[in-house]
Amino acid sequence: MSATQTTTLQSSSIQNPPQLQVTGKTKSGKQLRIRSYPKFDNLEDERLYRKQHLAAAFRVFADRGFDEGVAGHISVRDPILTDHFWLNPLSMHFSLIKVSDLILVDEDGNIVEGDEPVNGAAFAIHSEIHKARPDVHAACHAHSVHGKAFAAFGRELDMITQDALRFYRSHGVYRDFKGVVTDGEEGRRIAKALGNGKAAILQNHGLLTVGGSVDEAAFWFISLDKTCHAQLLADAASAAGYKKIIIPEDECTYTAPQVGGPEKGWLAFQPYYDEQLAKTKGDFLN
Repeated sequence: MSATQTTTLQSSSIQNPPQLQVTGKTKSGKQLRIRSYPKFDNLEDERLYRKQHLAAAFRVFADRGFDEGVAGHISVRDPILTDHFWLNPLSMHFSLIKVSDLILVDEDGNIVEGDEPVNGAAFAIHSEIHKARPDVHAACHAHSVHGKAFAAFGRELDMITQDALRFYRSHGVYRDFKGVVTDGEEGRRIAKALGNGKAAILQNHGLLTVGGSVDEAAFWFISLDKTCHAQLLADAASAAGYKKIIIPEDECTYTAPQVGGPEKGWLAFQPYYDEQLAKTKGDFLN
């Protein structure tokens, strides 16, 4: 092989690093299966799957203290009525939400299925995101402690950890805080700040993440909150004279797809889903 061919192959691998880094072959040569988003025989089965994983996401958020009164919401697009989405009922604690509790809302905010109202801010934000981003099937917003603290600065993340690279050139900041979001216009401005990314930091408010599945969006939220926490700690240490080391641009470019691709996001949520199945004996599936 010539030096030119070698350089070309190396460049190709750098441009397209694998999303999943696994060792999946037995000593006998058998290739082991990596979990992936399932294929469905019909849309009804996919609807149930999305609702089950939405209910699990609420339980996971509750375990991590992402609840605060009636604030916070997660949505997932309905695979049959694609301009509709499922949300949590307004006054039910995240830790209690089951599949049967979820509320189906249309693009005008009408309750199509369910017996409880939904958070008005939830509709204002999520409806505009789902309209602006057909590729987004789920969105998460909550007032997590570390997310709120970091949002007070109205700034983007520094690329100081491998996990922060999940959000490299894939998050924005919404700086136009105007209190509780109550209208579609502000929802549209938030969607604009999100752009084509997977996350937005809402200044003086909290965090927002999106994904092609509720699993992906939920994991990005968990990771984003932890990343905000890590940066707050690093910033505090730097005030004492310690210098933060920013990851070089070329390393950011190479590593971001490895840690922040949609397949990785979906897979990373599965241990949390399994934990909820074990802890609740499947209660959230009812």
